[in-house]
Amino acid sequence: MNEAETQPTGAEPAAYRAGFVTFVGRPNVGKSTLTNALVGEKIVITSDKPQTTRRAIRGIVHRPNGQIIIVDTPGIHRPRTLLGQRLNDIVEEVLTDVDVVGFCIPADEPIGPGDRMINEWLDRAPQAKKVALVTKCELVPKPEVAKQLMEIEMLRDWDVIIPVSSTEQINLEPLIEELIGLFPESPQLYPDGMITEETYSQRVAELIRESALHGVHDELPHSIAVMIEDMWDEEDEGEEPGRRQIHANIYVERDSQKGIIIGKNGQRLKNVRQFASRAITAISDRRVSLTLHVKVAKDWQRDAKQLGRLGF
Repeated sequence: MNEAETQPTGAEPAAYRAGFVTFVGRPNVGKSTLTNALVGEKIVITSDKPQTTRRAIRGIVHRPNGQIIIVDTPGIHRPRTLLGQRLNDIVEEVLTDVDVVGFCIPADEPIGPGDRMINEWLDRAPQAKKVALVTKCELVPKPEVAKQLMEIEMLRDWDVIIPVSSTEQINLEPLIEELIGLFPESPQLYPDGMITEETYSQRVAELIRESALHGVHDELPHSIAVMIEDMWDEEDEGEEPGRRQIHANIYVERDSQKGIIIGKNGQRLKNVRQFASRAITAISDRRVSLTLHVKVAKDWQRDAKQLGRLGF
């Protein structure tokens, strides 16, 4: 019996749906990790440091019945610098454009004032469906997850409430189906195989920044920015592709921070280069050779001109 004969008489294929979703929440609640898990490839850097995400980064999830465009955004926070205000502005702009907003609250932390502030922010997106996500649900026993779900349910009238775990792949496929179901009928918005709008250079710069963030403390994470200064491919060596040469600058705000990034006898910068080289090679079609320099851009987070030069 062929496939057509198995279809009920008069049955029509399910409508194709596509749309935009953004995950919001306090810094470090698992938004970027969830984005990567749903896309199936690392397109957003992750760190346990606040404000790791600094741009609206689009990741694309493909399914036979629909397409999800995830707009990963910075964590919402009370800004202390011009950069912090611009990060909040990014979130507010995205909220006005998406079809669905997913509010992420971790299972292992009580709902606090920051969460309630963000819940109020959701009113700035009256056009969007509202989904509540209890992230990191693998970290606590099921009764505590259930308690958190009940606490979240009291915040507002949600379209969907679902616990998820990005690391344990818990409820990711059900979440995908729920999101597609909330989207409008639509033609496919991005071609098959495309997983992000990020350019190769943007992804490389972010992977370098992720490597530089590893192991630093206090205020230094906020002060790190990365710019790609030059990139070229060497000539092929027979059947072996030539190396890709990448030259990048890591910017900090003070000389003391420069010393921290470089480390004693340059060892820490060497570790950053090695870690970043491995990560960049994983998204490249050839071996890479990475050269890093650390430079000071004094108080760039508070300087509109420098923020513009660094891409903010």
